[in-house]
Parts: sequence; C-alpha cells; structure tokens
Amino acid sequence: MSTASASTLQDLVVITGFSGAGKSTALAVFEDAGYFCVDNLPPEMIRGLVELFLHEGSKVQRAAVVSDVRTGEFFDALLAVLDGLADLGAPHRILFLDADEQTLLNRYKETRRRHPLAPAGAVTAGIAAEQALLAPLREHAHAVVDTTGISAAGLRRRLAEEFLPREASRRLAVTFQSFGHKHGPPRDADLAFDVRFLPNPHYVPELEPLTGKDAEVVAYVGRDGHLQELYDRLQPLLDYLLPRYEAEGKAHLMVAIGCTGGQHRSVAIAEHLAHVYSRRDDLLVEATHRDIARR
Repeated sequence: MSTASASTLQDLVVITGFSGAGKSTALAVFEDAGYFCVDNLPPEMIRGLVELFLHEGSKVQRAAVVSDVRTGEFFDALLAVLDGLADLGAPHRILFLDADEQTLLNRYKETRRRHPLAPAGAVTAGIAAEQALLAPLREHAHAVVDTTGISAAGLRRRLAEEFLPREASRRLAVTFQSFGHKHGPPRDADLAFDVRFLPNPHYVPELEPLTGKDAEVVAYVGRDGHLQELYDRLQPLLDYLLPRYEAEGKAHLMVAIGCTGGQHRSVAIAEHLAHVYSRRDDLLVEATHRDIARR
C-alpha cells in the first residue's frame, strides 16, 4: 500500500524564489527544526521524493526542499510538478522568497558570486531573466516573504514564528561541553568559561582516576564554596543570555566549560548545568565531554 493516508507526512515546504533572497537561510531554519531537508532539488525529482515520503514505511513527518533556477532547464517543470502534489494528497506549502533588485545586487556584491542565469555576464541581466521565470510561481505560492531590508537573523526569526510548528520553533538546543585547555580550545563554542580557579582533583591520588561525574570529585571541587558562588553568578547570566540568542534566530548554542585536563572540574560543571536546564520545556539540553577520556 502506498497512500498518503498510511504515511506520517504532515508538512512539506517547497522553498523557491530569487537567487540571493535568502533560500539557504530559510532551509537552515527548517533543518534546525528537525525537517528532512534537500537543497537544489530538480523539480522532476520532487514528485519521486514525495512519493517516498507518502509510503507507509516512511518515517518522515516534515520535509523542506529548495528548487530554483540553479537546476537549469529542469526548472521550467516546477509549476506543473507543484500542481501535481495536490493529486498525490501531499500536505504542502510553497514558500516564495522575494527581494528588490538593489538588495539582490548588494548581496551578490557582498558574496562575489555569479548569478546562475548570467554566469559570464552582469548580475542585473540574471535578475531580469529570473523575474520572467519566477512570475508565475510567485502567484502560485502559499506565502511570499519579501526579504528586502531583513537581516539573516531577522529572516530566521520571522520564518520560525510564522512557518514552523509552535513546538519546533520555540526550543533552543543547548550543549554544555567540557574540555581541557591543554588539548586546545573548542572551535565551535558560542560561550566559553574557564574554571581552572577551582580546586583541582587531579592532584589527589584517590580522585585522579575519577571524573566530574563522580560525587567524590564534585564534593572536592565544591569544598571551599567557590563552586556554588560560580553557579550563583553563571546561571543568572545564562538565564539572561539564552532567550536573547533565541530571539536572534539561534537554533543551537554551545556553552563550553574548560579546566586543565577536561576530566574533573569542567565535567562536573557541564553535568550540573545540563541537569538544571534540562528541566525547562523550552530547551533541548545535552552535556558532552570532549576530553574526559584523554590523559
């Protein structure tokens, strides 16, 4: 059996529009929300992909695809393919991203990329050609978003608020990662805190082979009260920062905690913070330990 009624597909978003209008940013918003995403998909392949989603064995509930003029001559078939999705019974939305000519020109100047419809010519010529191709699609779209004057963060916020399911758009993923300074700083941290001022269990023979996950280590690190003082200051700072990162369109925040080796103090603190913030329904929280097994 291969019918829409037997599938789990709830939402398919087809993203199209002008080159430089923000389609990559839009796709990232859906991807961060857990959608199955495909970029630069030729129109003729959309139907086949949707048929796979509609199969009763598929576990894909939400998907987003970008199809635009980069597909070349295949792009002419997009309108017909989109009309055919209704025949399949596929729940879908067409999101069209627009922008005025000057905005598109400015963005191409910033990135120094060639327009797909004018690889050897002026960007203005490519935009003009694209306008003619996209006019019917714009009329066909379920939603048109004009990105003129909107920053990437602003576009992320708007799409999250208007196009994502409420539960998907309001959960910031936060990773508390421990690390050891002697192994180098983490390259993908958004925030980093150095906790080498706390008592170091490394120099206590019975504690050295343990980690920050062990109660004995936690008690030792907190023996002089400075660990609690750190929490009393750090948690209000995070309470202030997390909603502001989320408001800027941040989907994932990496908070790095560093001690000397990455086995004791930083692990204990990352575990504690993950435990505290995992109680919040608006966050997806995990603790990871980059250097816990290194010596």
